[in-house]
Amino acid sequence: MSRLRASIHASLLLLPAVVLLAAFTHVPAVRTFIGALYTTPRGNRPEVFIGLGNYRHLLDDPVFWQAMANNVWYAALTIPLSVILALVMALAVDARLPGRAALRMAYFTPTVLPMIAVANIWLFFYTPGYGLLDQVLGLFGVAQTNWLGSRDTALNAVIAVAVWKEAGFFMIFYLAALQTIPHDLREAAAIEGASRFTFFRRVTLPLLMPTTLFVLVNAVIGAFRLVDHIVVMTRGGPDNATALLLYYIYEIGFRFWDSAYAATLTTVLLAILAVLAAVQFLFLERRIHYR
Repeated sequence: MSRLRASIHASLLLLPAVVLLAAFTHVPAVRTFIGALYTTPRGNRPEVFIGLGNYRHLLDDPVFWQAMANNVWYAALTIPLSVILALVMALAVDARLPGRAALRMAYFTPTVLPMIAVANIWLFFYTPGYGLLDQVLGLFGVAQTNWLGSRDTALNAVIAVAVWKEAGFFMIFYLAALQTIPHDLREAAAIEGASRFTFFRRVTLPLLMPTTLFVLVNAVIGAFRLVDHIVVMTRGGPDNATALLLYYIYEIGFRFWDSAYAATLTTVLLAILAVLAAVQFLFLERRIHYR
């Protein structure tokens, strides 16, 4: 009886969270999957079941493939750069340095800034001619560049903003993990004559793998959900050079009001994220050492 009572008590405690999770996550996801099988209702014209018609349209949509290619490039650069930079910053602020608290605050400050504010700050940096970046490069004789107006530089300019903002956030997790590593391990490695690099490669890095898995999953999700910076800085231009998948979904759903096709694109995005998360857990889990 006591076990049954404890089970009922635990279920009641979990019930509010389960209801909220289902209401705001699972039910909308299921409705999105179903909505992708219909046309968008307009005026007096009701929605019509068309099966995989929206998916066939997606395969012939050049803007979708452009946004997908942009997103793959964006993810391929932002994920490793932000994770590696976060680890380097965490190692730096974990060391006993003068002014360590100020350095930690400087690294973490971009994370607490609103994304719209960050985008506007970098708009000033990237302004052709009198922006900070052109002013500094002009001292070395570099010609003015329209960083956000050129197809060759626009996406990479957005990537730089994302790395600058995300690295400080991931640094906090690495710093917390570094501070849980026992000092006895460092002392034992020093007695054995192991170098700092050897200790990092053989001890620190394996112990950081659980944190790395968590950071990588969040970095992948973040790489496919960017929309704020794009809206403020480029609006997907020039010529869709910075249009990412979520921004394209936003345009289709809220600018062109094609909810059915937006649901189709969202379904593809959810499938991509599910596959990437499964791959990360299946392959990285084998190399993780839990203490």
